[in-house]
Amino acid sequence: MAETTTLTIDRETSLLASVPTGLLINGEWVEACDGGTFDVHDPATGSVLTTLASATSEDAIAALDAADRAQASWARTAPRVRSEILRRAFDLVTARAEDFALLMTLEMGKPLAEARGEVAYGAEFLRWFAEETVRDYGRYLTTPEGKNKILVQHKPVGPCLLITPWNFPLAMVTRKVAPAVAAGCTMVLKPAKLTPLTAQYFAQTMLEAGLPAGVLNVVASSSAAGISGPLLKDSRLRKVSFTGSTPVGKRLMADAAQNVLRTSMELGGNAPFIVFEDADLDAAVEGAMAAKMRNMGEACTAANRFLVHESVAQEFTRKFAAAMGALTTGRGTDPDSQVGPLIDGSVRDDIHALVTAAVDAGAVAVTGGAPENGPGYFYQPTVLADVPNGAAILGQEIFGPVAPVTTFSTEAEAIKLANASEYGLASYLYSKDFNRLLRVAEQIEFGMVGFNAGVISNAAAPFGGVKQSGLGREGGSEGIAEYTTTQYIGIADPYANTHTPRPRS
Repeated sequence: MAETTTLTIDRETSLLASVPTGLLINGEWVEACDGGTFDVHDPATGSVLTTLASATSEDAIAALDAADRAQASWARTAPRVRSEILRRAFDLVTARAEDFALLMTLEMGKPLAEARGEVAYGAEFLRWFAEETVRDYGRYLTTPEGKNKILVQHKPVGPCLLITPWNFPLAMVTRKVAPAVAAGCTMVLKPAKLTPLTAQYFAQTMLEAGLPAGVLNVVASSSAAGISGPLLKDSRLRKVSFTGSTPVGKRLMADAAQNVLRTSMELGGNAPFIVFEDADLDAAVEGAMAAKMRNMGEACTAANRFLVHESVAQEFTRKFAAAMGALTTGRGTDPDSQVGPLIDGSVRDDIHALVTAAVDAGAVAVTGGAPENGPGYFYQPTVLADVPNGAAILGQEIFGPVAPVTTFSTEAEAIKLANASEYGLASYLYSKDFNRLLRVAEQIEFGMVGFNAGVISNAAAPFGGVKQSGLGREGGSEGIAEYTTTQYIGIADPYANTHTPRPRS
């Protein structure tokens, strides 16, 4: 056991030593202009993993300078060239899957098995957009009255600011970088200060895949506002793509409005998981585990409210609680770990406050309901039954391994409860009635619906929400459109209003 532990520590040390610690500006890793740094911690132990350069406002502008200089030549690069770079990046990330997985586990806490799943998911955006690069179609047609020709083409929007969250350190980066590369845009990437190491390692991988200097610039920093503030005021920036909380997204949108920037906002969620009376309950429990416990519940798509028909609520809750209670918590590198730590102590404390308030209001903790003892920011997988409809835990994003269960009696009531949120990102329905899916999907206000499926994210699908869950879509054929502008060219038809016959082929 001691030898295994030593080997693990040696591998972690070696991997961390291979991660660039500077800022990536114009193809070079450099120190912050003021020499500032910040520490990155392991949430399972609280210990420092490594120290990175902390970008300043001046560094952010230097990164935009590089992106702006590279934009014209990068936009003219042949689609096949951009496609091949993305494909090589996919191959490299896949070949380094174990390194990326371990790095995410160290800085974010998720179990290694789940981190491997994120590598596969995140890499798929590179492969998907490698294919989409050469299929960004325009169109050519005749005007209805026959006087002109219409030529429509797509052009890269220009330099982009990409701001990613801490919960999916690889996938949230590839989901933004890959379509930007495909469209011909240059970028300034600001990764989350809690989990920047994966983004650093990925950026180095992109350079090795052949991405030219200045196309991707990375400015990790302890001050998010110090990076976004000056960039959003600079007229050379043409787009901002942000994944994170709704309050921060609103502030960024307000700042982006000053220069009328293109915006993509993937914000908060409050996903309902609806179990109808005719659902296969074993399948529903399996789906509930997937929808709730992916990433320890630290996902915007995580099931946040379990709305269960009153006739099956008791059985569903019993089976669900048994599955949740059987999970093993531990550091993500532990082979027995199924639930890693939360990202920091404040998140854990906020979740426990929500649970305590729900129990005080009449909810019952069927399993869990408290923080774990010991180092790190662990919380017991928790199922709450009999949660009253007015409980705060039903009205906000939990972002942790806690599942509140409430009941409904009719389909109309389920729809009303599901829509009783300012958020509208993901939702989940379990039923054997396909007609019910169509009825409910027409009426619920969510950008994504999972039908008898607990995991619906896919690189080939348009990811995004409505209401205060954001604007725009990532992934699918829609993903590249977020990074392009549409240009229309009207061309006089030389044969319009003449009696000269058109040539035949």
